[in-house]
Amino acid sequence: MSEANNYILTMEGIDMAFPGVQALENVDFTLKRGEIHCLMGENGAGKSTLIKVLTGVHKPDAGKMILDGKVIHTKSPLHAQSLGISTVYQEVNLCTNLTVAENIYIGREPRRLGSIDWVKMNINATNLLKRLLNVNIDVSKSLGTYTVAIQQMVAIARALDISDAKILILDEPTSSLDLQETKQLFMVMRKLKSDGVGIIFITHFISQVYEVSDRITVLRNGKLVGTFETKALSRFELISKMIGRTLADLDEMTNIKLKTSKRIQSEPVLEAKNFGRAGEIKPFDLELHAGEVVGLAGLLGSGRTETASILFGVDRPDTGSMIFNGKSVSDYSPLGSIKRGVALCPEDRKAEGIVDDLTVRENIILALQANNGWLQYLNLQDQYELADKYIKMLNIATPSADQPVKNLSGGNQQKVILARWLATNPQVLILDEPTRGIDVGTKAEIQKLVLELADEGKACLFISSELEEVLRTSHRIAVLREREKVAEFSGEIDEHKIMHTMAGSSE
Repeated sequence: MSEANNYILTMEGIDMAFPGVQALENVDFTLKRGEIHCLMGENGAGKSTLIKVLTGVHKPDAGKMILDGKVIHTKSPLHAQSLGISTVYQEVNLCTNLTVAENIYIGREPRRLGSIDWVKMNINATNLLKRLLNVNIDVSKSLGTYTVAIQQMVAIARALDISDAKILILDEPTSSLDLQETKQLFMVMRKLKSDGVGIIFITHFISQVYEVSDRITVLRNGKLVGTFETKALSRFELISKMIGRTLADLDEMTNIKLKTSKRIQSEPVLEAKNFGRAGEIKPFDLELHAGEVVGLAGLLGSGRTETASILFGVDRPDTGSMIFNGKSVSDYSPLGSIKRGVALCPEDRKAEGIVDDLTVRENIILALQANNGWLQYLNLQDQYELADKYIKMLNIATPSADQPVKNLSGGNQQKVILARWLATNPQVLILDEPTRGIDVGTKAEIQKLVLELADEGKACLFISSELEEVLRTSHRIAVLREREKVAEFSGEIDEHKIMHTMAGSSE
């Protein structure tokens, strides 16, 4: 078979733009028959958009796709399935109250004399799971009685059976699996590979990339960085390509050691010991001192947001303890954190930060009002004084405090969220991706503000996917990898060493 015939899929020159955003620019992608191909990149790299173009969710602005030697134009996910392109998403989209067999054949049940042939359906489901995935389970039991790993297998079996799939897309399939379940999934993937199925595997776990994949395609900011044989690309080189930092950059870069006019206090404001939550973040130790910025570095999926969530009480820890200002903490909840003097600016400002239908003023006073309690309602004059104070302080571009926050730019919405938490006068400020998706000038403003807040004596936890930004803003840096804190750096911080630590290599 020639090299050209070996490709089951070719995507050439794919362009995709949304209002104000070029999501994909001249991206090429190829998939061979019987290979596991990892699609890698940080948030905003274009991975999801490329998959949505392939599966017919989005119509590309330019480019073409060739499947099995024929040009295709996928019109919808259902149309893509009919062509042999199936997707299994991170969240298993099945009905746990139905049986395994019902989940596999829902809408396609075998019938006899006008009724569902339950015996045939169970036999077919049993044979399908055994033949395709080497899984032998009782298909008449409810899906919810089985582990997440088995549910993943059922979702894969359904996807393969519906379309007689030539291409299987697995989007973060291991995010909820333990080590043994992941190994079981990898065995299934290798079997499908040997059967000639082309697999596109999206994951943020670097070790898994090197355990199971044949080739890697890296996207960054909507552009193709390159496609590489897995065995020929070191972990460090992969990290460099994903975050856009090269060895030459590192040699030329001068790390600026932050100097604060305040001496960092010896006793921590917040001290987490053996703090963790099963399936989210492995137990870790972390101290935050007044007047200090601690950075969290790690790739997407490394546990950065999970760390922020558990420290703030969005998720409750199932191991460890926290001491705040010398006192043991018992109330692990967002309201408890607010009352202690902890603030969280969340990663997803659209979903978890701003309230679209409220004004700038109403968004700013939310956390303070929650802290005071709804029986101690802030009068309107106080609300306007507070809003105007932070609009001026943070240079929020808005015609007035009564402007709907949804009409502001992303950077100004981010400033509104910061204003909300600054209004509570917190001792600890947790900033999860505070500069994502905003312009360079506003980024610099926010970084400067973080340093000023530390200089005023606040303890800041600064989380960013941009390593250069973490280095520039932090006194200490904790490194996360695969949901575990693996190292901590202070003093003269070496970016080269941090990148190796993120990659889990000693190259």
